[in-house]
Amino acid sequence: MTIVREEIELKARIEDPDALRRSLLAAGAELVYRGAMMDRRFDRKGRLERRDEVVRLRVYHPSDHSPEWGVLGWKGPVHRYKEYRARQEWESRVDDPRAVLVTLRHMGYKIAVRVDRAIEQYRLGDATARIELYPQMDVLAEVEGTPDGIERIIAATGLPRDAFLAESLPHFTAAYEQRTGRIARVSRLPRRE
Repeated sequence: MTIVREEIELKARIEDPDALRRSLLAAGAELVYRGAMMDRRFDRKGRLERRDEVVRLRVYHPSDHSPEWGVLGWKGPVHRYKEYRARQEWESRVDDPRAVLVTLRHMGYKIAVRVDRAIEQYRLGDATARIELYPQMDVLAEVEGTPDGIERIIAATGLPRDAFLAESLPHFTAAYEQRTGRIARVSRLPRRE
């Protein structure tokens, strides 16, 4: 299945993931996924980065040990839509992520960014909230959907609206490092695979 859409999202640093989880469930959100989510972003000599584009293979490893699957995607340049972070996104589910990885490598793409995290993803109406736990970094929440859906799910979290920012992961890793004096780790693997 191919999905084409405008991705609209916000992120927030979370102090108490258990409280967030309880708030989402109390508001009627449904847990739709729990497990590992591993992202590999690819580039060819920095060409995509220079154009602010992303080719990503996301691999899901469910906590119930059901079979893994992947999502291959392309993301266009980031822009602001009102107070949200937005970009065009094309995605397609893949049953064999390893075959996609090998194909991309043979096409000359190299892994440029690795992001590994344990997640819980909840759906409430036409929006999702994802709790993200990294190897060594703050716990983040990402909310995604329509603007109205995003605002409903933010209200359901019980967190202040101004905690949710139209920023990407590097903003949050830099804030973590500045606040703690420790190096953020968003991947369980070393820089080279």
